Amino acid sequence: MKRLAWAAILMGGAAMAQAPTSAPSSPTAPKPATQGLPAIDRNVLHAQVLLDRHGFTVGTIDGRDSPAFAKALRGFQSARDLPVTGKLDPATLRALNPGMRPATVTLTLSDRALAGPYTNPIPKEYADQAKLTTLGYRSPLEKLAEMFHTTPATLVALNSRETMLSPGTRVVFPNILPASRAYPDTWSPEYRQTLANLNVDASQPQADRVVVDKSEGWLRAYAGDRILAQFPATMGSSHDPLPIGKWTIQGVAPNPDWQYNPAILRHADKSDSKEIVPPGPNNPVGVVWIDLSKEHYGIHGTPEPQNIGKTESNGCIRLTNWDAARLSLMVKPGTPAIFQP
Repeated sequence: MKRLAWAAILMGGAAMAQAPTSAPSSPTAPKPATQGLPAIDRNVLHAQVLLDRHGFTVGTIDGRDSPAFAKALRGFQSARDLPVTGKLDPATLRALNPGMRPATVTLTLSDRALAGPYTNPIPKEYADQAKLTTLGYRSPLEKLAEMFHTTPATLVALNSRETMLSPGTRVVFPNILPASRAYPDTWSPEYRQTLANLNVDASQPQADRVVVDKSEGWLRAYAGDRILAQFPATMGSSHDPLPIGKWTIQGVAPNPDWQYNPAILRHADKSDSKEIVPPGPNNPVGVVWIDLSKEHYGIHGTPEPQNIGKTESNGCIRLTNWDAARLSLMVKPGTPAIFQP
């Protein structure tokens, strides 16, 4: 495969051989940004990795103190009966158990990890997208960032602009590797590969209900009074509001295609024809559609994980691809889905 520099990709199978990684050093001050790369606070990065492992995600792991980070901390604190401060205080740090795993892991890139198919450029018009067989990642860098629940810019900052994406290269990633990839064989081989590519742990607790809170901007999975997981979500808009009420999960469609139907999309050109957009991580609904009893509504992934919680939707509940995939292992047909203001 052609050797590609990180910077060049920015401008324009999950098999990896794991290399030994030393334990993290003692807490240090945030590393300054260099030449336009984002500053990464290593303590925040470590906490984000641990929160991700516990199921209280920030969206994209980026090593930045942010409202999304505070929201994830509050969710974790609520679940563990800790004072809800939204801060990385000593009690929360102990509960997160930073000794459990280092913040980063160094892996050796393999041919399989870098394999496509890639789709670049992705056409803007749905009619042109419908002519494709898949909406894959645009580049190896985009694929690797999604595999490790982060952004391309964060991967560059953790490594360097000179790091080459080629087989045999050792690369530093956020350490979100799952404990198990033994996914149920009730899922298709293709979806099991999708789950593995997204580093979703196969061992997920079963939720007895899902709650979506519009004002808080999160989706939570519960078992009784226990909060199992919390994911940041994009949900509705002033024109297409979140449908408040009690609904039911009807089923899960892995690696779905998506029907562009201008008749039911407010901002669509009504003269457009219906189109079937092919599956892939850059499909408008991402890698999974969790169907709801409310017609035309679902919980799904996204091709733009960095925008979760920051933009609006057409009324559906949008999660990062890895969070939506994780949720798909926690629910089943009949699971209640409660949407509250």
